[in-house]
Amino acid sequence: MSDWAPKRFWKEVTVTAGEGGHSVALDGRPVRTPVKRPLVLPTEAMAHMVAAEWDAQVEKVDPSTMPVTRGANAAIDKVALQHAEVAEMLAAYGDSDLLCYRAEAPQELVSRQAEGWDPLLDWAAAEFGGRLQAQTGVMHQPQDAAVLAPMTQAVHQMSPFQLAAFHDLVSLSGSLVLGFAAARNARDIDTLWALSRIDEDWQAEQWGEDEEAAEAAGIKRQSFLDAKRFFDAS
Repeated sequence: MSDWAPKRFWKEVTVTAGEGGHSVALDGRPVRTPVKRPLVLPTEAMAHMVAAEWDAQVEKVDPSTMPVTRGANAAIDKVALQHAEVAEMLAAYGDSDLLCYRAEAPQELVSRQAEGWDPLLDWAAAEFGGRLQAQTGVMHQPQDAAVLAPMTQAVHQMSPFQLAAFHDLVSLSGSLVLGFAAARNARDIDTLWALSRIDEDWQAEQWGEDEEAAEAAGIKRQSFLDAKRFFDAS
């Protein structure tokens, strides 16, 4: 695999307001997405976050250090072009939401899941007018379509930039409810991540922590936090 990466050629990074939003320029040249669309950001805050990422590059451009830029590229090049499909895919998490599938035993894990997840199901019920039903075991049990409908509508109403961030909040946690809780500040983001990891943390307590799994979890956690920053800036 080639280790080629574009080198930094610019001295100045600037943010400008224009038609449709804010843009970032490198020595006066507007930044574009990977497929050469104008990188127009919906808010000045996001534009400054993108500008800071470009300004932080040293000799070579490292996309792994530019989560906001990557999210904006995804929103413009991918999500905006298939908004309905992405929204429907994320809304479908509600029908098999992590928070609804509970252990049968041991009692300590059962209690930990109930204490962590039941209040969020209660919050979602108050927020959307219907409660998702929890069950024991892993066999899929469909949720009431009438309960899912308002949540699905809320996902479809998101902008492409919000939806790009929401994709990571939901897919990384495995939960539509946790995604909404993050987007709507129902709990602080670190607490929500910890709630998404109850099962994994339990296993680590019983059998010891696997180094590779812990490293992967750390990467996912950072992506979850980045997605929350991106959503808020949208």
